Amino acid sequence: MSQDVIIIGAGHNALTCAFYLARRGLKVTMFEASDKVGGAAVTDEFLPGFRNSAASYTVSLLQPKVIRDMELERHGLKVVLRKRDNFLPGSGDYLLAGRGGLTRKEIARLNREDGPGYDSYIAELETVVPLIKKWILRAPPEVGAGARGLPSLLSLGRDMIGLDTREIRAVHDFATRSAGEILDRHFRGDLAKALFGFDGIVGNFASPYDQGTAYVLLHHLFGEAAGVEGSWGHAIGGMGSITQAMARAAREKGVDILLSTPVEELIVERGSVAGVVAGGKAWRASTVAAGINPRLLFDRLVPDGAVEADVAQRMHGWKCESATFRMNVALSELPKFTVLPKKGDHLTAGIIIAPSLAYMDRAYVDARVNGWSSQPVVEMLIPSTLDPSLAPRGKHVASLFCQHFRYDLGEGRSWDKEREKAADTIIATVDAHAPGFAKSVLGRQIHSPLDLERRFGLVGGDIFHGKMSLDQLFSARPMIGAADYRMPLPGLYLCGSGAHPGGGVTGAPGHNAARAILADRRPWSRRRP
Repeated sequence: MSQDVIIIGAGHNALTCAFYLARRGLKVTMFEASDKVGGAAVTDEFLPGFRNSAASYTVSLLQPKVIRDMELERHGLKVVLRKRDNFLPGSGDYLLAGRGGLTRKEIARLNREDGPGYDSYIAELETVVPLIKKWILRAPPEVGAGARGLPSLLSLGRDMIGLDTREIRAVHDFATRSAGEILDRHFRGDLAKALFGFDGIVGNFASPYDQGTAYVLLHHLFGEAAGVEGSWGHAIGGMGSITQAMARAAREKGVDILLSTPVEELIVERGSVAGVVAGGKAWRASTVAAGINPRLLFDRLVPDGAVEADVAQRMHGWKCESATFRMNVALSELPKFTVLPKKGDHLTAGIIIAPSLAYMDRAYVDARVNGWSSQPVVEMLIPSTLDPSLAPRGKHVASLFCQHFRYDLGEGRSWDKEREKAADTIIATVDAHAPGFAKSVLGRQIHSPLDLERRFGLVGGDIFHGKMSLDQLFSARPMIGAADYRMPLPGLYLCGSGAHPGGGVTGAPGHNAARAILADRRPWSRRRP
Protein backbone atom coordinates (compact mmCIF):
# COMPACT_ATOMS: atom_id res chain seq x y z
CA MET A 1 0.00 0.00 0.00
CA SER A 2 1.57 3.28 -1.12
CA GLN A 3 0.92 6.89 -0.24
CA ASP A 4 2.80 10.17 -0.58
CA VAL A 5 3.23 10.82 3.14
CA ILE A 6 2.76 8.72 6.27
CA ILE A 7 2.31 10.46 9.61
CA ILE A 8 2.97 8.70 12.90
CA GLY A 9 0.45 9.73 15.53
CA ALA A 10 -2.74 11.79 15.32
CA GLY A 11 -2.18 14.45 17.95
CA HIS A 12 -2.91 18.09 17.24
CA ASN A 13 0.45 18.81 15.57
CA ALA A 14 0.27 15.69 13.42
CA LEU A 15 -3.27 16.57 12.33
CA THR A 16 -2.12 20.09 11.47
CA CYS A 17 0.74 18.73 9.37
CA ALA A 18 -1.57 16.27 7.60
CA PHE A 19 -4.06 19.01 6.74
CA TYR A 20 -1.48 21.29 5.12
CA LEU A 21 -0.01 18.43 3.08
CA ALA A 22 -3.39 17.13 1.92
CA ARG A 23 -4.49 20.65 1.04
CA ARG A 24 -1.67 20.67 -1.51
CA GLY A 25 -2.93 17.45 -3.05
CA LEU A 26 -0.73 14.87 -1.35
CA LYS A 27 -2.10 11.48 -0.34
CA VAL A 28 -1.65 11.32 3.43
CA THR A 29 -2.26 8.41 5.80
CA MET A 30 -2.02 8.75 9.58
CA PHE A 31 -1.45 5.93 12.06
CA GLU A 32 -2.65 6.40 15.64
CA ALA A 33 -2.10 3.87 18.41
CA SER A 34 -5.12 5.07 20.41
CA ASP A 35 -8.76 4.44 19.55
CA LYS A 36 -9.34 8.19 19.04
CA VAL A 37 -7.49 11.15 17.60
CA GLY A 38 -6.02 13.91 19.68
CA GLY A 39 -2.97 12.62 21.50
CA ALA A 40 -2.95 14.45 24.84
CA ALA A 41 -5.64 16.91 23.68
CA VAL A 42 -8.70 14.72 24.27
CA THR A 43 -11.87 14.85 26.35
CA ASP A 44 -12.88 11.97 28.63
CA GLU A 45 -16.03 11.08 30.50
CA PHE A 46 -14.21 10.03 33.67
CA LEU A 47 -17.33 9.60 35.82
CA PRO A 48 -20.90 9.13 34.55
CA GLY A 49 -22.11 12.57 33.48
CA PHE A 50 -18.75 14.27 34.15
CA ARG A 51 -16.46 15.11 31.22
CA ASN A 52 -13.21 17.03 31.06
CA SER A 53 -9.97 17.44 29.16
CA ALA A 54 -7.81 14.47 30.08
CA ALA A 55 -4.31 15.95 29.82
CA SER A 56 -3.94 19.26 27.91
CA TYR A 57 -6.46 21.52 29.56
CA THR A 58 -6.56 25.14 28.40
CA VAL A 59 -6.43 27.24 25.21
CA SER A 60 -4.17 30.14 24.29
CA LEU A 61 -1.15 29.03 22.29
CA LEU A 62 -3.04 27.53 19.32
CA GLN A 63 -1.88 29.62 16.38
CA PRO A 64 -4.50 31.92 14.80
CA LYS A 65 -3.16 31.04 11.34
CA VAL A 66 -3.80 27.35 11.99
CA ILE A 67 -7.31 28.10 13.24
CA ARG A 68 -8.05 30.16 10.13
CA ASP A 69 -6.47 27.84 7.58
CA MET A 70 -8.13 24.72 8.99
CA GLU A 71 -11.42 26.60 9.46
CA LEU A 72 -11.73 25.05 12.88
CA GLU A 73 -14.71 27.16 13.86
CA ARG A 74 -16.61 25.88 10.83
CA HIS A 75 -15.70 22.38 11.96
CA GLY A 76 -17.21 22.93 15.41
CA LEU A 77 -14.57 24.65 17.56
CA LYS A 78 -15.82 27.31 19.95
CA VAL A 79 -13.51 29.01 22.44
CA VAL A 80 -14.71 31.22 25.29
CA LEU A 81 -12.57 33.48 27.45
CA ARG A 82 -12.08 33.11 31.16
CA LYS A 83 -13.83 35.98 32.94
CA ARG A 84 -10.67 36.43 35.02
CA ASP A 85 -7.29 35.22 33.87
CA ASN A 86 -5.82 34.11 37.19
CA PHE A 87 -6.63 33.97 40.89
CA LEU A 88 -3.90 33.45 43.48
CA PRO A 89 -5.07 32.82 47.05
CA GLY A 90 -2.43 33.78 49.60
CA SER A 91 -2.20 34.04 53.36
CA GLY A 92 -4.92 36.54 54.30
CA ASP A 93 -5.20 38.11 50.84
CA TYR A 94 -5.36 37.26 47.14
CA LEU A 95 -4.40 38.53 43.72
CA LEU A 96 -6.66 38.64 40.68
CA ALA A 97 -5.37 39.06 37.13
CA GLY A 98 -7.40 40.00 34.09
CA ARG A 99 -8.11 42.36 31.26
CA GLY A 100 -9.00 46.04 31.40
CA GLY A 101 -6.19 47.05 33.75
CA LEU A 102 -7.26 44.64 36.50
CA THR A 103 -3.83 43.01 36.85
CA ARG A 104 -2.00 46.30 37.44
CA LYS A 105 -4.69 47.56 39.78
CA GLU A 106 -4.52 44.41 41.89
CA ILE A 107 -0.73 44.33 41.99
CA ALA A 108 -0.61 47.97 43.11
CA ARG A 109 -3.33 47.27 45.71
CA LEU A 110 -1.09 44.74 47.37
CA ASN A 111 2.09 46.82 47.08
CA ARG A 112 2.09 50.40 45.82
CA GLU A 113 5.68 50.16 44.53
CA ASP A 114 4.72 47.25 42.31
CA GLY A 115 2.49 49.37 40.08
CA PRO A 116 5.48 51.04 38.38
CA GLY A 117 7.29 47.69 38.56
CA TYR A 118 4.48 46.14 36.55
CA ASP A 119 4.79 48.92 33.96
CA SER A 120 8.52 48.33 33.51
CA TYR A 121 8.03 44.56 33.35
CA ILE A 122 5.35 44.87 30.67
CA ALA A 123 7.59 47.27 28.72
CA GLU A 124 10.29 44.56 28.60
CA LEU A 125 7.76 41.94 27.51
CA GLU A 126 6.57 44.24 24.74
CA THR A 127 10.10 44.18 23.37
CA VAL A 128 10.76 40.46 23.75
CA VAL A 129 7.42 38.73 23.05
CA PRO A 130 7.00 40.14 19.50
CA LEU A 131 10.45 38.75 18.64
CA ILE A 132 9.42 35.32 19.92
CA LYS A 133 6.18 35.47 17.95
CA LYS A 134 8.05 36.11 14.70
CA TRP A 135 9.79 32.74 15.02
CA ILE A 136 6.85 30.58 16.07
CA LEU A 137 5.92 29.73 12.48
CA ARG A 138 9.48 29.68 11.13
CA ALA A 139 12.25 27.12 11.32
CA PRO A 140 15.11 28.38 13.49
CA PRO A 141 18.54 29.02 11.92
CA GLU A 142 20.48 25.84 11.21
CA VAL A 143 23.80 26.14 13.04
CA GLY A 144 26.64 24.78 10.92
CA ALA A 145 24.48 24.53 7.78
CA GLY A 146 26.66 26.88 5.76
CA ALA A 147 24.95 28.70 2.91
CA ARG A 148 21.72 26.78 3.44
CA GLY A 149 21.30 28.29 6.90
CA LEU A 150 22.26 31.82 5.88
CA PRO A 151 18.73 33.12 5.07
CA SER A 152 17.46 32.23 8.55
CA LEU A 153 20.50 33.81 10.22
CA LEU A 154 20.02 37.00 8.19
CA SER A 155 16.33 37.03 9.09
CA LEU A 156 17.20 36.73 12.79
CA GLY A 157 19.64 39.61 12.42
CA ARG A 158 17.03 41.79 10.71
CA ASP A 159 14.62 41.17 13.59
CA MET A 160 17.17 42.67 15.99
CA ILE A 161 17.78 45.80 13.91
CA GLY A 162 16.37 48.90 15.57
CA LEU A 163 16.56 47.62 19.13
CA ASP A 164 18.42 49.92 21.50
CA THR A 165 20.89 48.73 24.12
CA ARG A 166 18.27 48.52 26.86
CA GLU A 167 15.99 46.39 24.67
CA ILE A 168 18.84 44.09 23.64
CA ARG A 169 19.66 43.59 27.32
CA ALA A 170 16.04 42.60 27.95
CA VAL A 171 16.17 40.06 25.10
CA HIS A 172 19.39 38.62 26.48
CA ASP A 173 17.99 38.40 30.01
CA PHE A 174 14.87 36.51 28.98
CA ALA A 175 16.90 34.21 26.75
CA THR A 176 19.43 33.24 29.42
CA ARG A 177 18.39 34.12 32.97
CA SER A 178 15.98 32.76 35.54
CA ALA A 179 12.42 33.95 35.92
CA GLY A 180 13.15 34.70 39.57
CA GLU A 181 16.02 37.06 38.77
CA ILE A 182 13.90 39.11 36.40
CA LEU A 183 10.82 39.20 38.63
CA ASP A 184 12.84 40.15 41.73
CA ARG A 185 14.12 43.14 39.77
CA HIS A 186 10.62 44.43 39.04
CA PHE A 187 8.44 43.42 42.00
CA ARG A 188 8.40 43.39 45.79
CA GLY A 189 5.19 41.47 46.49
CA ASP A 190 5.24 37.69 46.69
CA LEU A 191 1.90 37.18 44.94
CA ALA A 192 2.89 39.44 42.03
CA LYS A 193 6.10 37.47 41.52
CA ALA A 194 4.21 34.17 41.84
CA LEU A 195 1.65 35.23 39.24
CA PHE A 196 4.32 35.55 36.56
CA GLY A 197 6.80 33.05 37.95
CA PHE A 198 4.32 30.20 37.61
CA ASP A 199 4.70 30.36 33.82
CA GLY A 200 8.41 29.70 34.21
CA ILE A 201 7.95 26.37 35.99
CA VAL A 202 4.68 25.04 34.60
CA GLY A 203 5.50 21.80 32.81
CA ASN A 204 9.12 22.46 33.69
CA PHE A 205 10.94 20.55 36.44
CA ALA A 206 12.91 23.50 37.76
CA SER A 207 13.11 26.11 40.46
CA PRO A 208 12.02 29.58 39.32
CA TYR A 209 15.61 30.57 40.09
CA ASP A 210 17.06 28.08 37.60
CA GLN A 211 18.67 29.49 34.47
CA GLY A 212 16.39 29.20 31.46
CA THR A 213 13.06 29.53 33.28
CA ALA A 214 12.68 33.09 31.96
CA TYR A 215 12.41 31.67 28.44
CA VAL A 216 9.84 29.07 29.53
CA LEU A 217 7.87 31.98 31.03
CA LEU A 218 7.94 33.69 27.63
CA HIS A 219 6.84 30.50 25.88
CA HIS A 220 3.48 30.77 27.64
CA LEU A 221 2.90 34.37 26.60
CA PHE A 222 2.80 34.31 22.79
CA GLY A 223 -0.79 33.14 22.42
CA GLU A 224 -4.32 34.43 22.34
CA ALA A 225 -7.85 33.14 22.83
CA ALA A 226 -11.03 34.18 21.04
CA GLY A 227 -9.00 36.84 19.24
CA VAL A 228 -7.72 38.52 22.43
CA GLU A 229 -3.92 38.58 22.66
CA GLY A 230 -2.36 37.14 25.80
CA SER A 231 -5.64 35.68 27.03
CA TRP A 232 -6.51 32.14 28.06
CA GLY A 233 -9.74 30.42 27.20
CA HIS A 234 -11.72 27.21 27.24
CA ALA A 235 -12.72 25.08 24.26
CA ILE A 236 -16.39 24.18 24.66
CA GLY A 237 -16.53 20.42 25.12
CA GLY A 238 -12.93 20.27 26.33
CA MET A 239 -9.64 20.04 24.47
CA GLY A 240 -10.92 17.08 22.48
CA SER A 241 -13.14 19.51 20.59
CA ILE A 242 -9.99 21.08 19.10
CA THR A 243 -8.58 17.83 17.77
CA GLN A 244 -11.98 16.55 16.64
CA ALA A 245 -12.37 19.74 14.59
CA MET A 246 -8.85 19.25 13.23
CA ALA A 247 -9.64 15.66 12.25
CA ARG A 248 -12.76 16.80 10.40
CA ALA A 249 -10.71 19.43 8.54
CA ALA A 250 -8.04 16.87 7.62
CA ARG A 251 -10.52 14.23 6.49
CA GLU A 252 -12.32 16.83 4.38
CA LYS A 253 -9.03 17.26 2.47
CA GLY A 254 -8.75 13.49 1.96
CA VAL A 255 -6.52 12.41 4.86
CA ASP A 256 -6.94 8.77 5.95
CA ILE A 257 -6.72 8.33 9.74
CA LEU A 258 -6.26 4.76 10.95
CA LEU A 259 -6.99 4.38 14.66
CA SER A 260 -5.82 1.59 17.00
CA THR A 261 -2.96 1.03 14.57
CA PRO A 262 0.41 1.65 16.24
CA VAL A 263 3.50 1.95 14.07
CA GLU A 264 5.92 -0.84 14.87
CA GLU A 265 8.97 0.18 12.84
CA LEU A 266 10.23 2.45 10.09
CA ILE A 267 11.14 0.81 6.81
CA VAL A 268 14.56 2.02 5.66
CA GLU A 269 15.97 1.06 2.26
CA ARG A 270 19.26 2.22 0.72
CA GLY A 271 19.72 4.77 3.49
CA SER A 272 16.32 6.46 3.13
CA VAL A 273 12.87 6.08 4.65
CA ALA A 274 10.60 3.87 2.53
CA GLY A 275 7.53 3.55 4.79
CA VAL A 276 6.41 1.95 8.04
CA VAL A 277 5.21 -1.32 9.44
CA ALA A 278 1.86 -0.80 11.16
CA GLY A 279 -0.85 -3.27 12.09
CA GLY A 280 1.37 -6.07 10.84
CA LYS A 281 1.45 -4.59 7.29
CA ALA A 282 4.04 -2.72 5.29
CA TRP A 283 2.88 0.73 4.17
CA ARG A 284 5.06 2.41 1.55
CA ALA A 285 5.91 6.11 1.40
CA SER A 286 9.09 8.05 0.66
CA THR A 287 8.15 10.63 3.29
CA VAL A 288 7.32 9.91 6.94
CA ALA A 289 6.55 12.59 9.54
CA ALA A 290 6.50 11.72 13.24
CA GLY A 291 4.34 13.56 15.74
CA ILE A 292 5.81 11.64 18.66
CA ASN A 293 8.59 12.33 21.16
CA PRO A 294 11.94 12.22 19.30
CA ARG A 295 13.42 9.84 21.87
CA LEU A 296 10.53 7.45 21.29
CA LEU A 297 11.04 7.80 17.54
CA PHE A 298 14.75 7.03 17.54
CA ASP A 299 14.78 4.48 20.35
CA ARG A 300 11.86 2.34 19.19
CA LEU A 301 11.02 2.97 15.55
CA VAL A 302 14.25 3.83 13.73
CA PRO A 303 16.05 0.53 12.95
CA ASP A 304 19.46 -0.07 14.49
CA GLY A 305 22.20 1.28 12.28
CA ALA A 306 19.89 3.48 10.18
CA VAL A 307 21.42 6.68 11.58
CA GLU A 308 24.91 7.54 12.76
CA ALA A 309 25.82 6.31 16.23
CA ASP A 310 26.22 9.90 17.46
CA VAL A 311 22.65 10.74 16.41
CA ALA A 312 21.21 7.64 18.06
CA GLN A 313 23.15 8.37 21.25
CA ARG A 314 22.04 12.00 21.38
CA MET A 315 18.40 11.13 20.90
CA HIS A 316 18.60 8.38 23.50
CA GLY A 317 19.87 11.09 25.87
CA TRP A 318 17.11 13.57 24.94
CA LYS A 319 16.01 14.94 28.32
CA CYS A 320 12.37 14.22 29.13
CA GLU A 321 10.95 15.24 32.48
CA SER A 322 8.34 17.86 33.22
CA ALA A 323 7.49 16.39 36.65
CA THR A 324 3.78 17.00 36.20
CA PHE A 325 0.84 15.23 37.78
CA ARG A 326 -2.55 15.65 36.12
CA MET A 327 -5.90 15.00 37.78
CA ASN A 328 -9.59 15.65 37.10
CA VAL A 329 -12.17 15.73 39.86
CA ALA A 330 -15.97 15.69 39.87
CA LEU A 331 -17.39 18.15 42.41
CA SER A 332 -20.71 18.31 44.23
CA GLU A 333 -20.30 22.08 44.62
CA LEU A 334 -17.97 24.96 43.86
CA PRO A 335 -15.06 25.56 46.24
CA LYS A 336 -15.15 28.44 48.73
CA PHE A 337 -11.76 30.01 49.23
CA THR A 338 -11.03 31.44 52.65
CA VAL A 339 -9.65 34.69 51.23
CA LEU A 340 -12.57 35.12 48.78
CA PRO A 341 -15.44 32.81 49.82
CA LYS A 342 -18.22 34.19 47.65
CA LYS A 343 -19.00 32.77 44.22
CA GLY A 344 -17.69 34.95 41.45
CA ASP A 345 -15.70 35.37 38.28
CA HIS A 346 -12.50 34.33 40.07
CA LEU A 347 -13.75 30.74 39.87
CA THR A 348 -13.50 30.88 36.05
CA ALA A 349 -9.80 31.72 36.32
CA GLY A 350 -6.66 29.67 36.50
CA ILE A 351 -6.44 29.25 40.26
CA ILE A 352 -2.76 29.09 41.19
CA ILE A 353 -1.88 27.65 44.57
CA ALA A 354 1.74 28.73 44.90
CA PRO A 355 1.83 32.04 46.79
CA SER A 356 5.53 32.86 46.32
CA LEU A 357 8.65 32.02 44.35
CA ALA A 358 10.08 30.59 47.57
CA TYR A 359 7.12 28.18 47.74
CA MET A 360 7.83 27.06 44.17
CA ASP A 361 11.53 26.63 44.94
CA ARG A 362 10.75 24.50 48.03
CA ALA A 363 8.40 22.32 45.98
CA TYR A 364 11.18 21.72 43.47
CA VAL A 365 13.81 20.90 46.12
CA ASP A 366 11.37 18.61 47.94
CA ALA A 367 10.71 16.68 44.73
CA ARG A 368 14.39 16.37 43.91
CA VAL A 369 15.08 14.89 47.32
CA ASN A 370 11.90 12.94 48.01
CA GLY A 371 10.42 12.17 44.59
CA TRP A 372 7.42 14.46 44.82
CA SER A 373 6.51 17.60 46.70
CA SER A 374 4.53 17.42 49.93
CA GLN A 375 3.40 21.01 49.23
CA PRO A 376 2.96 20.98 45.45
CA VAL A 377 2.33 23.80 43.03
CA VAL A 378 -1.27 23.42 41.84
CA GLU A 379 -3.15 25.16 39.07
CA MET A 380 -6.86 24.44 39.23
CA LEU A 381 -9.39 25.26 36.54
CA ILE A 382 -13.14 24.75 36.90
CA PRO A 383 -14.20 24.72 33.23
CA SER A 384 -17.80 23.87 34.05
CA THR A 385 -18.18 27.50 35.21
CA LEU A 386 -17.82 28.40 31.52
CA ASP A 387 -19.15 25.20 29.94
CA PRO A 388 -22.14 23.63 31.75
CA SER A 389 -22.14 20.71 29.29
CA LEU A 390 -19.25 19.13 31.19
CA ALA A 391 -21.17 18.22 34.35
CA PRO A 392 -24.71 17.48 35.56
CA ARG A 393 -26.80 20.47 36.60
CA GLY A 394 -25.51 21.95 39.85
CA LYS A 395 -22.30 19.90 39.75
CA HIS A 396 -18.84 20.79 38.44
CA VAL A 397 -15.56 19.41 37.13
CA ALA A 398 -12.10 20.71 37.97
CA SER A 399 -8.72 20.22 36.31
CA LEU A 400 -5.73 20.00 38.61
CA PHE A 401 -2.35 20.47 36.96
CA CYS A 402 0.42 19.99 39.49
CA GLN A 403 4.20 20.38 39.96
CA HIS A 404 6.60 18.79 41.07
CA PHE A 405 6.27 15.01 40.76
CA ARG A 406 9.27 13.15 39.41
CA TYR A 407 8.88 10.33 36.90
CA ASP A 408 11.62 8.31 38.57
CA LEU A 409 10.84 7.97 42.27
CA GLY A 410 13.95 5.98 43.03
CA GLU A 411 14.73 2.39 43.82
CA GLY A 412 11.90 0.37 45.33
CA ARG A 413 9.23 3.02 44.67
CA SER A 414 6.66 3.19 41.88
CA TRP A 415 3.81 5.43 40.82
CA ASP A 416 1.48 2.45 40.77
CA LYS A 417 1.88 2.36 44.54
CA GLU A 418 2.11 6.10 45.27
CA ARG A 419 -0.32 7.72 42.83
CA GLU A 420 -3.31 7.68 45.22
CA LYS A 421 -1.25 9.10 48.08
CA ALA A 422 0.03 11.88 45.83
CA ALA A 423 -3.52 12.62 44.67
CA ASP A 424 -4.64 12.87 48.31
CA THR A 425 -1.85 15.37 48.96
CA ILE A 426 -2.99 17.51 46.04
CA ILE A 427 -6.59 17.50 47.25
CA ALA A 428 -5.41 18.43 50.75
CA THR A 429 -3.34 21.31 49.32
CA VAL A 430 -6.45 22.80 47.70
CA ASP A 431 -8.56 22.08 50.80
CA ALA A 432 -6.16 24.11 52.95
CA HIS A 433 -7.16 27.20 50.93
CA ALA A 434 -10.78 26.18 50.31
CA PRO A 435 -12.04 24.20 53.34
CA GLY A 436 -14.64 21.63 52.34
CA PHE A 437 -13.12 21.03 48.91
CA ALA A 438 -12.02 17.49 49.78
CA LYS A 439 -15.54 16.56 50.92
CA SER A 440 -17.01 17.88 47.67
CA VAL A 441 -14.96 15.47 45.52
CA LEU A 442 -17.26 12.80 44.05
CA GLY A 443 -14.66 11.02 41.96
CA ARG A 444 -11.31 11.58 40.31
CA GLN A 445 -9.24 10.68 37.26
CA ILE A 446 -5.52 10.41 37.99
CA HIS A 447 -2.60 10.68 35.57
CA SER A 448 0.75 10.34 37.32
CA PRO A 449 3.89 10.93 35.23
CA LEU A 450 3.96 7.19 34.55
CA ASP A 451 0.29 7.22 33.52
CA LEU A 452 0.98 10.09 31.12
CA GLU A 453 3.70 8.01 29.50
CA ARG A 454 1.64 4.84 29.29
CA ARG A 455 -1.51 6.41 27.90
CA PHE A 456 -0.25 9.27 25.74
CA GLY A 457 3.29 8.21 24.85
CA LEU A 458 4.71 11.16 26.79
CA VAL A 459 8.17 9.77 27.50
CA GLY A 460 9.10 10.36 31.13
CA GLY A 461 5.69 11.97 31.57
CA ASP A 462 7.02 15.02 29.69
CA ILE A 463 4.11 17.07 28.38
CA PHE A 464 6.40 19.02 26.03
CA HIS A 465 7.99 15.98 24.26
CA GLY A 466 11.32 17.04 25.77
CA LYS A 467 12.50 19.41 28.45
CA MET A 468 12.33 23.09 27.52
CA SER A 469 15.86 23.77 28.74
CA LEU A 470 18.33 26.10 27.04
CA ASP A 471 20.21 23.18 25.50
CA GLN A 472 16.99 21.80 23.93
CA LEU A 473 15.50 24.94 22.40
CA PHE A 474 15.49 26.84 19.11
CA SER A 475 18.36 25.63 16.88
CA ALA A 476 19.08 22.75 19.29
CA ARG A 477 15.54 21.30 19.21
CA PRO A 478 15.78 18.35 18.87
CA MET A 479 19.49 18.68 18.00
CA ILE A 480 21.86 20.99 16.19
CA GLY A 481 21.71 20.13 12.51
CA ALA A 482 18.09 18.93 12.65
CA ALA A 483 16.15 21.98 13.82
CA ASP A 484 14.46 22.48 10.43
CA TYR A 485 12.14 19.47 10.97
CA ARG A 486 14.30 17.29 8.69
CA MET A 487 15.75 14.41 10.68
CA PRO A 488 19.20 12.88 10.03
CA LEU A 489 17.59 10.16 7.92
CA PRO A 490 16.43 11.16 4.41
CA GLY A 491 12.65 11.21 4.15
CA LEU A 492 12.06 11.42 7.91
CA TYR A 493 10.58 14.58 9.49
CA LEU A 494 9.58 15.59 13.02
CA CYS A 495 6.23 17.38 13.32
CA GLY A 496 5.55 17.13 17.08
CA SER A 497 6.39 19.22 20.13
CA GLY A 498 9.93 17.81 20.23
CA ALA A 499 10.61 20.22 17.36
CA HIS A 500 10.68 24.04 17.45
CA PRO A 501 8.96 25.95 19.02
CA GLY A 502 8.25 23.22 21.58
CA GLY A 503 5.32 22.19 23.71
CA GLY A 504 1.79 23.40 24.24
CA VAL A 505 -1.22 23.10 21.96
CA THR A 506 0.11 25.39 19.25
CA GLY A 507 -0.05 23.57 15.91
CA ALA A 508 3.20 25.34 15.03
CA PRO A 509 5.52 22.32 14.71
CA GLY A 510 2.97 20.61 12.45
CA HIS A 511 2.58 23.72 10.32
CA ASN A 512 6.34 24.22 10.00
CA ALA A 513 7.09 20.56 9.29
CA ALA A 514 4.52 20.55 6.48
CA ARG A 515 6.24 23.58 4.98
CA ALA A 516 9.59 21.73 5.03
CA ILE A 517 8.07 18.62 3.44
CA LEU A 518 6.39 20.62 0.69
CA ALA A 519 9.60 22.54 -0.02
CA ASP A 520 11.51 19.27 -0.40
CA ARG A 521 8.97 17.91 -2.87
CA ARG A 522 9.47 20.75 -5.33
CA PRO A 523 11.09 19.46 -8.53
CA TRP A 524 14.12 21.73 -8.15
CA SER A 525 14.75 20.94 -4.49
CA ARG A 526 17.32 18.44 -3.35
CA ARG A 527 16.77 16.90 0.04
CA ARG A 528 19.90 16.78 2.11
CA PRO A 529 21.05 13.49 3.65
